Amino acid sequence: MCGICGVVSPKRNNQPVDPDRLLRMTDSLTHRGPDDAGIYVAGNVGLGHRRLSIVDIAGGHQPMANEDQSIWIVFNGEIYNHAEIRRRLEARGHKYRTSSDTETIVRLYEEAGENVTEALRGMFAFAIYDTTCDTVLLARDRLGIKPLYYYLDQDGTLYFSSEIKAILEYGAIKARLNSEALPDYLANRATSGEATLFERIKRLPPAHILKWRRGRIFIRRYWKPSFEKAPGNRPDKAYVDGFTGLFEESVRLHLMSDVPLGMFLSGGIDSCAIAASIAEMVPGGIKTFSVAFSEVEANELEFARLASRRFHTDHHEVIVGARQFFDALPALVYHEDEPIAHPSSVPLYFVSTLAAQHVKVVLTGEGSDELLAGYDKYRKTVYNLKLASQYEKLTSEQARRLVRHIIMTRLPYQLRRKIVRTFLCIEPDLRSAYFDNFSVFSRDWQRRILAGRAVPELDPYGLALDSIRNSDAKTLLDQLLAADMNTYLHELLMKQDQMSMAASIESRVPFLDHKLVEYACRLPVHLKLNNLTTKYVLRKAMRGRLPAPILKRRKMGFPVPLRRWLAGPFNHLLSEYLLSPRFKDRGIFEHKVVSDMVSGHCRGEDHTERLWTLLNFEIWMRRFIDADRADRGTQQTWRSVAAAAR
Repeated sequence: MCGICGVVSPKRNNQPVDPDRLLRMTDSLTHRGPDDAGIYVAGNVGLGHRRLSIVDIAGGHQPMANEDQSIWIVFNGEIYNHAEIRRRLEARGHKYRTSSDTETIVRLYEEAGENVTEALRGMFAFAIYDTTCDTVLLARDRLGIKPLYYYLDQDGTLYFSSEIKAILEYGAIKARLNSEALPDYLANRATSGEATLFERIKRLPPAHILKWRRGRIFIRRYWKPSFEKAPGNRPDKAYVDGFTGLFEESVRLHLMSDVPLGMFLSGGIDSCAIAASIAEMVPGGIKTFSVAFSEVEANELEFARLASRRFHTDHHEVIVGARQFFDALPALVYHEDEPIAHPSSVPLYFVSTLAAQHVKVVLTGEGSDELLAGYDKYRKTVYNLKLASQYEKLTSEQARRLVRHIIMTRLPYQLRRKIVRTFLCIEPDLRSAYFDNFSVFSRDWQRRILAGRAVPELDPYGLALDSIRNSDAKTLLDQLLAADMNTYLHELLMKQDQMSMAASIESRVPFLDHKLVEYACRLPVHLKLNNLTTKYVLRKAMRGRLPAPILKRRKMGFPVPLRRWLAGPFNHLLSEYLLSPRFKDRGIFEHKVVSDMVSGHCRGEDHTERLWTLLNFEIWMRRFIDADRADRGTQQTWRSVAAAAR
């Protein structure tokens, strides 16, 4: 795991890369690679690298070149099948100078050129500069596990990096809000396409290659999973066995490391499945790490401890308090580059910090839910749309309007807030039943809260719907998974990458090996969602290997007691940020709608996700757009709130 960055300008510009500015750009990524650093500058091209040494510690220095220095690379990630590729390349006459996976990419590029990604199995973001044709190639892994951002200036100069802050550090562009991305952010917790909240700074999408030549860029997709089902009727056991074999192979590949390795153990079925597989592969056990809050409803440690005892791990835990949570938030917004989408990012940072005291690599269960339909929202959407179809057949439009009126006007809030999300109130289409129903700010909410903005054609779900249209998914469930694999999963992986990298530790995701993903996508849907049972194939694969309480428990997500905190002593934050003149004067949000939301939450309504989204947005605005680098106001606020909470 590393941090990469670079600048390349057309030779016609006669604009050589400034080594000092490139070094500042590189050093802004020190947390991603505290072990080593290097830059390469040759006229119009500059490459920077920060290294967290995992494989070939002595020989893996970057930027790395081939023998005649015609090809240069900076690389972030791990290629798990690099030894297998190396054997093939050496048989064809390639001579290696190191044992690193970085050199394998260089040698493979010499053979395959722009098709270099086809043979790679792992997580990666890299840049290759080919001096023979003055071309830069950027590539990102199939699922988007490793990040890569870029900015193309009007003069054709390309700036790229693992994190947005490094692009800003070079000084070629100032941070400005990308207003067009706001609907996407407000609905989906984060921007889900190539756009970011920074104007003109984009992300390279997963499974894409960007080629820069003479000031122009060309982008293409090189991989897309298929949901087409295999012909014939195979028994469920055959599918389960196939899944189990690929899963265990992926776990084994992800154990590749020349440094100490551990894993995050939440007590859920995903991380416990990884722990069960590792226990059969690693004699003597492995180090495991868990995090929880002191509040009873936000503490799953009993399940993590149960798994640790079962698999004889060397277990470590950290308990996070409300004061620690809010103290860390401003710094973590900086590390995230954009507002923090999920409150669970904060405890993820704390458990990463704990793990970094013992190991340099951790495995985590991220990705299983989007692969195998692990969220309740999939189950609820499938049944909502099925019941809505019957409801429409049995009732008139007038009767349905009357039912909605009674629900909205006569039911108490706590009951109403649940029923309005069922087929009795929502429209029977994907935009309403799935995207609006599980968004933070639905389209209706955004029409109310966005101030002075023309939003009648508002559609924050365009990319997700395009993902469905461009897939070969036939069933409703597969369509939902196809959408989330191209949007929501990306957001979670950025959380995983940036929070672990903030603690200078590498995280790996065995569920997202692309061969396992390809197999899982083509599974019959009843092996993903079987009546009310989620992740059915994984539960079948782990039967007899996991303790029954873990195998049978329902998914909790990572519980954060944020609702209580924001309605209690930490509601000071809402007043300081969301009701402040500074927030109001931005003219982005309707002040009265925000004010009513804050007061309603304190009265017992639940606006937790909406308030969290706005709070993080304002912290991000102050840190990046307003350039409050010292952020004195934030620090003073957090100290005063922490004091009030004691």
